[in-house]
Order: sequence, then C-alpha cells, then structure tokens
Amino acid sequence: QVHLVESGGGLVQPGGSLRLSCAASGSISIYAMGWYRQAPGNQRELVATITNTGRTAYADSVQGRFTISRDNAKNTVYLQMTRLKFEDTAVYSCNAATRAPWSWGQGTQVTVSS
Repeated sequence: QVHLVESGGGLVQPGGSLRLSCAASGSISIYAMGWYRQAPGNQRELVATITNTGRTAYADSVQGRFTISRDNAKNTVYLQMTRLKFEDTAVYSCNAATRAPWSWGQGTQVTVSS
C-alpha cells in the first residue's frame, strides 16, 4: 500500500499559478500517475496523467495550462497550474492512473477567487 500526501494548494486570483506536489510513501516509479480533482457536487475527474516513462496527457479543460511531471528519485508527482480559472476550484488529489487506486489522501484545496 502506498500512502499519498498532497500539498501546495491555496487561494489564488484568476490568472494566477500554483504548483501542487504529491509525495508517495513508497516507490511509484513503475506506475502511471494522475492528478484528479473534485469540485463540490461533482464527481472526481482525472485532469492529467504521466506514464512511468514520462508521457503526459491532459483533460481538454486544462490542456495548455497545466503541466504534470514526476521525480521518481523523490517518489513525487507535481502539477504546475497556470492561468487558473474560477472553474479550477476543487480539491486536487493524486493517485495511480492505470491500476486500482491506492487509498486516497486528503488532497489539497485549490480556490480561484477574486
């Protein structure tokens, strides 16, 4: 079982940027990883994925604004978010992308507000 701890969220104005981190308790180097988000009243959605070889993919809603990356030596996955919009407000979590998910961490709240 891998435990995941997300950090880096906060309150930001529209157009601003944030960098989220997801630290895993064990090695995740062989796994594709993803960043997910869940807004109040909505289902959790997958917004970005990165394979174990570094190939990335994004939801249309964040394409061109978000960048996912990973540092396998640190067992950490990142999400650089730029040009944030009101609709990006959500709790962001990371987890495996192509295997059964591990237990979900608490996530990190991102609030975009003026």
